[in-house]
Amino acid sequence: MNEIQAKAPVILAEIQKANSILLHCHPSPDPDSVGSALAMKFTLEQMGKKVTVISSDSDIPRGFNHFPGITDIQRTNFFELDLKKFDLFIIQDSGSSGMISRFKPITFPLPIRTIVIDHHVSNPKYADINLVESSYPATAQLLFELFLIWDMEMTHDIAANLFMGIYSDTGGFKYPGTTSRTFACAGKLIEFVPEFPKLISDMENSNTPGFITFEALALNSIRTFLNGTLGFSIMSNKALADAKIPKNEIRGDAVSPILRSVENWLVTAVVIELEPGNVKISFRSKDGDMYDVSKLASMLGGGGHAAASGATLMMPIEDAVSLVVAKAKDLYNL
Repeated sequence: MNEIQAKAPVILAEIQKANSILLHCHPSPDPDSVGSALAMKFTLEQMGKKVTVISSDSDIPRGFNHFPGITDIQRTNFFELDLKKFDLFIIQDSGSSGMISRFKPITFPLPIRTIVIDHHVSNPKYADINLVESSYPATAQLLFELFLIWDMEMTHDIAANLFMGIYSDTGGFKYPGTTSRTFACAGKLIEFVPEFPKLISDMENSNTPGFITFEALALNSIRTFLNGTLGFSIMSNKALADAKIPKNEIRGDAVSPILRSVENWLVTAVVIELEPGNVKISFRSKDGDMYDVSKLASMLGGGGHAAASGATLMMPIEDAVSLVVAKAKDLYNL
Protein backbone atom coordinates (compact mmCIF):
# COMPACT_ATOMS: atom_id res chain seq x y z
CA MET A 1 0.00 0.00 0.00
CA ASN A 2 1.48 3.36 -1.02
CA GLU A 3 1.18 6.62 0.89
CA ILE A 4 -1.82 7.84 -1.12
CA GLN A 5 -3.79 4.64 -0.56
CA ALA A 6 -2.96 4.74 3.14
CA LYS A 7 -3.89 8.38 3.69
CA ALA A 8 -6.90 8.60 1.34
CA PRO A 9 -9.45 7.16 3.83
CA VAL A 10 -7.96 9.16 6.70
CA ILE A 11 -8.28 12.43 4.76
CA LEU A 12 -11.78 11.55 3.55
CA ALA A 13 -12.92 10.82 7.12
CA GLU A 14 -11.65 14.23 8.24
CA ILE A 15 -13.45 15.93 5.34
CA GLN A 16 -16.69 14.12 6.12
CA LYS A 17 -16.63 15.50 9.68
CA ALA A 18 -16.30 19.10 8.45
CA ASN A 19 -18.96 21.47 7.17
CA SER A 20 -16.99 24.58 6.21
CA ILE A 21 -13.60 24.04 4.56
CA LEU A 22 -10.84 26.55 3.73
CA LEU A 23 -8.53 26.25 0.70
CA HIS A 24 -5.83 28.67 -0.44
CA CYS A 25 -3.42 29.54 -3.27
CA HIS A 26 0.21 29.95 -2.31
CA PRO A 27 2.05 33.29 -2.76
CA SER A 28 2.88 33.98 -6.43
CA PRO A 29 0.54 31.14 -7.40
CA ASP A 30 1.28 28.84 -10.31
CA PRO A 31 -1.22 26.68 -12.22
CA ASP A 32 -0.63 23.72 -9.90
CA SER A 33 -1.58 25.81 -6.87
CA VAL A 34 -4.62 27.41 -8.51
CA GLY A 35 -5.75 24.32 -10.43
CA SER A 36 -5.42 22.07 -7.39
CA ALA A 37 -7.37 24.50 -5.21
CA LEU A 38 -10.21 24.75 -7.72
CA ALA A 39 -10.31 21.01 -8.44
CA MET A 40 -10.51 20.29 -4.71
CA LYS A 41 -13.21 22.97 -4.34
CA PHE A 42 -15.44 21.32 -6.96
CA THR A 43 -14.84 17.89 -5.44
CA LEU A 44 -15.68 19.02 -1.91
CA GLU A 45 -18.84 20.68 -3.20
CA GLN A 46 -19.86 17.30 -4.65
CA MET A 47 -19.75 16.11 -1.04
CA GLY A 48 -22.06 18.91 0.04
CA LYS A 49 -19.38 20.99 1.79
CA LYS A 50 -19.21 24.76 2.03
CA VAL A 51 -15.87 25.76 0.52
CA THR A 52 -13.89 29.01 0.61
CA VAL A 53 -10.82 29.50 -1.61
CA ILE A 54 -8.58 32.51 -0.92
CA SER A 55 -5.89 34.04 -3.12
CA SER A 56 -3.88 34.91 0.03
CA ASP A 57 -0.81 37.12 -0.60
CA SER A 58 -0.99 37.53 -4.38
CA ASP A 59 -3.40 38.30 -7.16
CA ILE A 60 -4.15 35.43 -9.51
CA PRO A 61 -2.17 35.86 -12.77
CA ARG A 62 -4.26 37.01 -15.71
CA GLY A 63 -3.12 33.96 -17.69
CA PHE A 64 -5.30 31.80 -15.42
CA ASN A 65 -8.50 33.80 -15.97
CA HIS A 66 -9.99 31.00 -18.08
CA PHE A 67 -9.55 28.27 -15.43
CA PRO A 68 -13.04 27.01 -14.47
CA GLY A 69 -14.11 28.47 -11.14
CA ILE A 70 -11.47 31.21 -11.09
CA THR A 71 -14.01 33.91 -10.17
CA ASP A 72 -14.85 31.98 -6.99
CA ILE A 73 -11.41 32.66 -5.51
CA GLN A 74 -11.69 35.39 -2.87
CA ARG A 75 -9.04 38.11 -2.81
CA THR A 76 -8.36 37.65 0.89
CA ASN A 77 -5.19 37.07 2.89
CA PHE A 78 -4.96 34.31 5.50
CA PHE A 79 -4.54 36.84 8.31
CA GLU A 80 -7.80 38.57 7.39
CA LEU A 81 -9.80 35.41 8.07
CA ASP A 82 -11.78 34.43 11.14
CA LEU A 83 -10.75 30.79 11.51
CA LYS A 84 -13.74 30.17 13.79
CA LYS A 85 -15.85 30.13 10.61
CA PHE A 86 -14.07 26.99 9.37
CA ASP A 87 -13.82 23.38 10.55
CA LEU A 88 -10.92 22.33 8.34
CA PHE A 89 -8.04 23.89 6.37
CA ILE A 90 -6.71 21.82 3.46
CA ILE A 91 -3.26 23.19 2.57
CA GLN A 92 -2.16 22.16 -0.91
CA ASP A 93 1.03 22.58 -2.93
CA SER A 94 2.76 24.39 -0.05
CA GLY A 95 6.11 22.97 0.95
CA SER A 96 6.17 24.94 4.20
CA SER A 97 3.84 27.04 6.34
CA GLY A 98 5.53 30.08 4.80
CA MET A 99 3.81 29.19 1.53
CA ILE A 100 0.43 29.90 3.10
CA SER A 101 1.48 33.53 3.55
CA ARG A 102 4.78 35.38 3.54
CA PHE A 103 3.37 38.35 5.46
CA LYS A 104 4.32 36.88 8.83
CA PRO A 105 4.91 33.44 10.39
CA ILE A 106 1.97 31.09 11.03
CA THR A 107 2.21 29.00 14.17
CA PHE A 108 1.01 25.40 14.09
CA PRO A 109 -1.11 23.70 15.31
CA LEU A 110 -3.95 25.99 14.27
CA PRO A 111 -7.24 26.19 16.20
CA ILE A 112 -8.88 24.16 13.40
CA ARG A 113 -7.91 20.81 11.90
CA THR A 114 -5.37 20.93 9.08
CA ILE A 115 -4.44 18.64 6.20
CA VAL A 116 -1.40 19.04 3.95
CA ILE A 117 -1.48 17.57 0.43
CA ASP A 118 1.80 18.29 -1.33
CA HIS A 119 4.63 16.99 -3.51
CA HIS A 120 7.62 19.08 -2.36
CA VAL A 121 10.51 16.99 -1.03
CA SER A 122 11.38 19.70 1.53
CA ASN A 123 7.93 19.60 3.19
CA PRO A 124 8.35 19.12 7.00
CA LYS A 125 4.77 17.75 7.37
CA TYR A 126 3.45 20.56 9.54
CA ALA A 127 -0.29 19.77 9.57
CA ASP A 128 -2.41 17.40 11.65
CA ILE A 129 -2.63 15.01 8.67
CA ASN A 130 0.05 15.02 5.99
CA LEU A 131 0.06 13.46 2.52
CA VAL A 132 3.43 14.35 1.00
CA GLU A 133 4.53 12.39 -2.09
CA SER A 134 7.68 13.94 -3.54
CA SER A 135 7.86 11.40 -6.37
CA TYR A 136 4.84 13.08 -7.97
CA PRO A 137 5.61 15.96 -10.36
CA ALA A 138 2.49 17.92 -9.41
CA THR A 139 0.00 18.16 -6.57
CA ALA A 140 -2.70 17.93 -9.24
CA GLN A 141 -1.60 14.37 -10.12
CA LEU A 142 -1.78 13.48 -6.43
CA LEU A 143 -5.34 14.79 -6.32
CA PHE A 144 -6.31 12.85 -9.43
CA GLU A 145 -5.37 9.61 -7.70
CA LEU A 146 -7.04 10.66 -4.44
CA PHE A 147 -10.29 11.42 -6.25
CA LEU A 148 -10.18 8.00 -7.95
CA ILE A 149 -9.78 6.26 -4.60
CA TRP A 150 -12.67 8.32 -3.20
CA ASP A 151 -14.77 7.30 -6.23
CA MET A 152 -15.63 10.93 -7.00
CA GLU A 153 -17.30 11.94 -10.25
CA MET A 154 -14.83 13.46 -12.70
CA THR A 155 -16.24 16.55 -14.42
CA HIS A 156 -15.01 18.90 -17.11
CA ASP A 157 -14.18 21.63 -14.58
CA ILE A 158 -12.26 19.33 -12.22
CA ALA A 159 -10.38 17.74 -15.11
CA ALA A 160 -9.46 21.08 -16.71
CA ASN A 161 -7.93 22.38 -13.48
CA LEU A 162 -6.05 19.16 -12.76
CA PHE A 163 -4.72 18.99 -16.31
CA MET A 164 -3.39 22.56 -16.22
CA GLY A 165 -1.71 21.90 -12.88
CA ILE A 166 0.02 18.79 -14.22
CA TYR A 167 0.94 20.36 -17.57
CA SER A 168 2.52 23.38 -15.92
CA ASP A 169 4.41 21.72 -13.07
CA THR A 170 5.93 19.15 -15.45
CA GLY A 171 7.05 21.91 -17.81
CA GLY A 172 4.87 20.48 -20.54
CA PHE A 173 5.79 16.88 -19.54
CA LYS A 174 9.56 17.37 -19.71
CA TYR A 175 10.70 17.91 -16.11
CA PRO A 176 12.12 15.14 -13.89
CA GLY A 177 9.41 13.22 -12.08
CA THR A 178 7.22 12.95 -15.17
CA THR A 179 6.39 9.26 -15.62
CA SER A 180 4.15 6.99 -17.65
CA ARG A 181 1.59 7.39 -14.83
CA THR A 182 1.67 11.14 -15.42
CA PHE A 183 0.90 10.67 -19.12
CA ALA A 184 -1.82 8.14 -18.29
CA CYS A 185 -3.38 10.59 -15.86
CA ALA A 186 -3.24 13.44 -18.39
CA GLY A 187 -4.73 11.16 -21.05
CA LYS A 188 -7.73 10.35 -18.86
CA LEU A 189 -8.23 14.03 -18.00
CA ILE A 190 -8.31 15.29 -21.57
CA GLU A 191 -11.13 12.86 -22.33
CA PHE A 192 -13.20 15.35 -20.31
CA VAL A 193 -11.44 18.43 -21.74
CA PRO A 194 -11.22 18.11 -25.54
CA GLU A 195 -10.36 21.82 -25.81
CA PHE A 196 -7.16 21.36 -23.77
CA PRO A 197 -4.90 22.90 -26.50
CA LYS A 198 -6.84 26.15 -26.16
CA LEU A 199 -6.47 26.03 -22.36
CA ILE A 200 -2.70 25.82 -22.79
CA SER A 201 -2.60 28.48 -25.50
CA ASP A 202 -4.70 30.94 -23.51
CA MET A 203 -2.37 30.55 -20.53
CA GLU A 204 0.90 30.74 -22.45
CA ASN A 205 -0.09 33.64 -24.70
CA SER A 206 -1.28 36.11 -22.08
CA ASN A 207 1.84 38.25 -21.65
CA THR A 208 1.52 42.01 -21.43
CA PRO A 209 3.89 44.81 -22.53
CA GLY A 210 4.70 45.29 -18.84
CA PHE A 211 5.92 41.72 -18.52
CA ILE A 212 8.03 42.02 -21.67
CA THR A 213 9.69 45.08 -20.09
CA PHE A 214 10.36 43.01 -16.97
CA GLU A 215 11.73 40.12 -19.03
CA ALA A 216 14.07 42.52 -20.88
CA LEU A 217 15.35 43.89 -17.56
CA ALA A 218 15.85 40.37 -16.22
CA LEU A 219 17.88 39.25 -19.23
CA ASN A 220 19.91 42.47 -19.13
CA SER A 221 20.75 41.88 -15.46
CA ILE A 222 22.53 38.53 -15.74
CA ARG A 223 25.79 37.87 -13.92
CA THR A 224 27.79 34.66 -13.68
CA PHE A 225 29.76 33.27 -10.74
CA LEU A 226 32.16 30.45 -9.87
CA ASN A 227 33.82 30.22 -13.28
CA GLY A 228 30.56 30.48 -15.17
CA THR A 229 28.80 27.59 -13.42
CA LEU A 230 26.14 29.83 -11.83
CA GLY A 231 23.97 32.17 -13.91
CA PHE A 232 21.92 34.69 -11.94
CA SER A 233 19.52 37.41 -13.06
CA ILE A 234 19.76 40.05 -10.32
CA MET A 235 17.22 42.89 -10.13
CA SER A 236 17.28 45.46 -7.37
CA ASN A 237 14.20 47.27 -6.15
CA LYS A 238 15.62 50.48 -7.59
CA ALA A 239 16.10 48.91 -11.04
CA LEU A 240 12.51 47.67 -11.03
CA ALA A 241 11.25 51.10 -9.93
CA ASP A 242 13.36 52.93 -12.53
CA ALA A 243 11.91 50.67 -15.24
CA LYS A 244 8.40 51.44 -13.89
CA ILE A 245 7.48 47.76 -13.76
CA PRO A 246 4.20 47.10 -11.88
CA LYS A 247 4.36 44.52 -9.09
CA ASN A 248 1.93 42.21 -10.87
CA GLU A 249 4.34 41.99 -13.83
CA ILE A 250 7.29 40.80 -11.71
CA ARG A 251 7.32 37.07 -12.52
CA GLY A 252 10.65 35.46 -11.87
CA ASP A 253 9.29 31.97 -12.51
CA ALA A 254 8.55 32.98 -16.11
CA VAL A 255 12.18 33.98 -16.68
CA SER A 256 13.71 30.94 -14.96
CA PRO A 257 13.29 28.54 -17.94
CA ILE A 258 15.35 30.87 -20.13
CA LEU A 259 18.27 30.86 -17.70
CA ARG A 260 17.96 27.12 -17.19
CA SER A 261 18.34 26.57 -20.94
CA VAL A 262 21.96 27.81 -21.00
CA GLU A 263 24.10 24.71 -21.40
CA ASN A 264 27.03 25.51 -19.08
CA TRP A 265 25.08 27.02 -16.18
CA LEU A 266 24.70 24.24 -13.62
CA VAL A 267 22.51 26.26 -11.25
CA THR A 268 20.54 29.37 -12.13
CA ALA A 269 18.60 31.87 -10.08
CA VAL A 270 16.30 34.82 -10.59
CA VAL A 271 17.04 37.19 -7.70
CA ILE A 272 14.45 39.92 -7.19
CA GLU A 273 14.48 42.60 -4.50
CA LEU A 274 10.73 43.06 -4.13
CA GLU A 275 11.26 45.77 -1.51
CA PRO A 276 14.49 47.10 -0.02
CA GLY A 277 15.88 44.24 2.06
CA ASN A 278 13.27 41.70 0.88
CA VAL A 279 14.84 39.39 -1.71
CA LYS A 280 12.97 36.58 -3.47
CA ILE A 281 15.06 33.92 -5.20
CA SER A 282 13.89 31.27 -7.69
CA PHE A 283 16.44 28.49 -8.25
CA ARG A 284 16.62 26.07 -11.19
CA SER A 285 18.86 23.14 -12.11
CA LYS A 286 18.98 20.93 -15.19
CA ASP A 287 20.37 18.02 -13.14
CA GLY A 288 18.48 17.78 -9.88
CA ASP A 289 20.34 14.65 -8.82
CA MET A 290 23.79 16.22 -8.96
CA TYR A 291 22.76 19.82 -8.28
CA ASP A 292 19.71 19.53 -6.04
CA VAL A 293 18.52 23.12 -5.58
CA SER A 294 16.01 22.11 -2.90
CA LYS A 295 19.04 21.58 -0.62
CA LEU A 296 20.36 25.03 -1.47
CA ALA A 297 16.96 26.61 -0.87
CA SER A 298 16.57 24.76 2.45
CA MET A 299 19.91 26.12 3.64
CA LEU A 300 18.44 29.59 3.07
CA GLY A 301 15.11 28.92 4.80
CA GLY A 302 13.20 27.99 1.64
CA GLY A 303 12.43 24.74 -0.15
CA GLY A 304 10.93 23.07 -3.18
CA HIS A 305 12.04 20.45 -5.69
CA ALA A 306 15.42 19.10 -6.72
CA ALA A 307 15.22 20.96 -10.03
CA ALA A 308 13.14 23.99 -9.00
CA SER A 309 13.11 25.68 -5.59
CA GLY A 310 12.93 29.07 -3.96
CA ALA A 311 13.75 31.12 -0.89
CA THR A 312 13.26 34.59 0.53
CA LEU A 313 16.09 36.45 2.26
CA MET A 314 15.57 39.55 4.39
CA MET A 315 18.81 41.43 3.67
CA PRO A 316 20.31 43.78 1.07
CA ILE A 317 20.34 42.22 -2.37
CA GLU A 318 24.13 42.14 -2.79
CA ASP A 319 24.48 40.45 0.60
CA ALA A 320 21.87 37.92 -0.50
CA VAL A 321 23.75 37.18 -3.73
CA SER A 322 27.05 36.75 -1.85
CA LEU A 323 25.41 34.38 0.62
CA VAL A 324 23.84 32.27 -2.13
CA VAL A 325 27.10 32.00 -4.06
CA ALA A 326 29.00 30.97 -0.91
CA LYS A 327 26.41 28.32 0.00
CA ALA A 328 26.35 26.99 -3.58
CA LYS A 329 30.14 26.78 -3.68
CA ASP A 330 30.26 24.69 -0.50
CA LEU A 331 27.22 22.55 -1.29
CA TYR A 332 28.18 21.61 -4.86
CA ASN A 333 32.00 21.78 -4.50
CA LEU A 334 32.23 24.31 -7.31
